[in-house]
This record gives sequence, structure tokens and C-alpha cells, in this order.
Amino acid sequence: MTQRDRMACAGDEVAFKKETISKLLTLFFREDKTKASSDAVLLMAEMLKVFVEEAARRTVKQADSEDCDTVDIEHFEKVLPQLLLDF
Repeated sequence: MTQRDRMACAGDEVAFKKETISKLLTLFFREDKTKASSDAVLLMAEMLKVFVEEAARRTVKQADSEDCDTVDIEHFEKVLPQLLLDF
């Protein structure tokens, strides 16, 4: 099975639990009284979804450009610097 086949089979939506996102956001608040609104949590979840999907696409493309049948962490490591700059 090629990378394209795997991506086509992986039609499942990327999803993050709202509670997890909320806890991650509150870890970086300086004051304990600061709260994240539900809209902020939904927006962050959507951003993470886009980031993960784009990372997967770029990683598969990198593996294809190297004529590899499997995607390895090395392919992800090669696309990560540009991905972070783009976000």
C-alpha cells in the first residue's frame, strides 16, 4: 500500500478533545483566574487539526519525492522546520 493509499484510507477526521485543548491553553496562562472561552478552545482545536493534516501531507510528499514506500520519522523531520515557519 502506497502513501497515497494510506492517506485515502485515513479519511478519519483529526479530532482533539476540548478538555485536553482547554488544559493545554491554561498551562500557559500566568494568572490562575484566566479562563479560556469555548470559542477559543474550538479555534485552537481547529488550528491543531489544520497543522496535523498539513504535517501529514507534507511528510507523505517528502517520502514520495525520495521514492520511499513507507513514511518514516526522518521524512517528518525534514519538513518540520518549514512547516513551523509557515505556521
